[in-house]
Amino acid sequence: MDDLMTVVDWSRWQFALTAMYHWLFVPLTIGLSLIVGIMESIYVKTGHERWKRITKFWMTLFGINFACGVATGIILEFEFGTNWSNYSWFVGDIFGAPLAIEGLFAFFLESTFVAVMFFGWNKVGKGFHLTATWLTAFGVCLSALWILVANSWMQYPAGMEFDPAQMRNVMDSFWDVVFSPVAVNKFFHTVFSGWVLGGVFVIGVSCWFMWRKRHVAMAVSSIKVAVWVGVVGILLTIWTGDGSAVVVARVQPMKLAAMEGLYHGSKGQSLVGFGVLNPLKEPGNDEPEMLFSVDIPKGLSILANHDPESFVAGIDDLIAGVSIDANGDTINTVSYAERIARGKASHEALRRFDEAMAQGDTAAMDAARADIKKDFPYFGYGYYDDPKDLVPPVGVTFYFFRVMVILGGFLFVWLVGMWFAAYRKPTALENKWICWLGILSIALVWICSEAGWIVAEVGRQPWVIQDLMPTRAAISEVQSGSVIATFWMFAAVFTAMLIAEASIMLRYIGKVTKSNDEF
Repeated sequence: MDDLMTVVDWSRWQFALTAMYHWLFVPLTIGLSLIVGIMESIYVKTGHERWKRITKFWMTLFGINFACGVATGIILEFEFGTNWSNYSWFVGDIFGAPLAIEGLFAFFLESTFVAVMFFGWNKVGKGFHLTATWLTAFGVCLSALWILVANSWMQYPAGMEFDPAQMRNVMDSFWDVVFSPVAVNKFFHTVFSGWVLGGVFVIGVSCWFMWRKRHVAMAVSSIKVAVWVGVVGILLTIWTGDGSAVVVARVQPMKLAAMEGLYHGSKGQSLVGFGVLNPLKEPGNDEPEMLFSVDIPKGLSILANHDPESFVAGIDDLIAGVSIDANGDTINTVSYAERIARGKASHEALRRFDEAMAQGDTAAMDAARADIKKDFPYFGYGYYDDPKDLVPPVGVTFYFFRVMVILGGFLFVWLVGMWFAAYRKPTALENKWICWLGILSIALVWICSEAGWIVAEVGRQPWVIQDLMPTRAAISEVQSGSVIATFWMFAAVFTAMLIAEASIMLRYIGKVTKSNDEF
């Protein structure tokens, strides 16, 4: 058992390591592809060669980042088979379908036209080259769509039915999988946040040129494009983030409670703007939730339900199965103890089905199938005995949610300020403090982006598929030593890749900085 948990923990760390490194590259690819498309469109429309040179500069940085994103993404998909084979079997054709579409269609589109982007400048016409650039940007978003559809299904399994004969889930509605509320919100939220990251990156690099007083005209032109992408992106990110909060409150209420460190909910529930969790607080005890907090009155009720008087359940409420209806009356939902019992009943019915199938007893199979279906929504709970094991890491979820929100607020103010500076007072862009803040914002936007994914993934633990499969049931039958060894190998390779990418980018930017070529 100890070796099993070691395998689970190290496999989770390995997947998290790969995913977080991969996510360093993906949002920049999304954002830069759009910005490069806009810049080349300006070049084609105006015919000014300086815009061609500006486009080529940012396109080169896009290409460096794109290559690293592909490398980490391929490894990430292989890990489903190497470390999570039980999961890969259990999800049947559901999880594999969007990944297959991504590989066969979206990635094919990207890889085809990205070649035209880089090598077709003097070989194809302006219109065809511009089309290739925009198709690459479209392919990047299409690739993100199918990956996020697969991830969203893990958060909210829809469009499927469990087949006990195959011991796996089978897709019964492709469109329910694609257009689930989680998938729709997650896709747009991810793409728009990628616009923010791409815009901040371009502004930050341009601020470097401004600080060095090199290629100032190019830097100002780049900032004027990037601030539009960034401002539109941050506004749409806030909008989709609001939609995501409503969806999380409906389909993953335990994640929402962990995000707030909320154990006992109420009507008109306040939102913790900033606070320090009580490390002694656990489900069921009488310790206070917070050591210190600054609250926004009724903020969580507004965020979760768009109703300032609505009830938001806390961790203890959800475990006990207590909620409040629209009239404010206390009602009982399914408690976690009952979910565990019904999950175990579903497991037992599955064992009966397996025995009946081996004996060819169709009547017993039908009876067992009906029992499985009745309790299958709580199938994953049957792996646990203590409801406390079903609570995600509250501290990690709570603090990283605030990191994301606080940095998101800073980026909003920063981007709006840079928009006014770029279009109202361009000379302000040469201020050394603005330049240094622009360079610093590159790191801050990445921290914000990574924090969002940590909240999304840690907040749904212990589930790999919400309510249906815990992470400890999804693991491959491998030795812990193999997982530990590959973890450190991947850590070394990914770190070297990140250092190489940063080095190549910085060397290229430095080369352009020293160049006397005009933009």
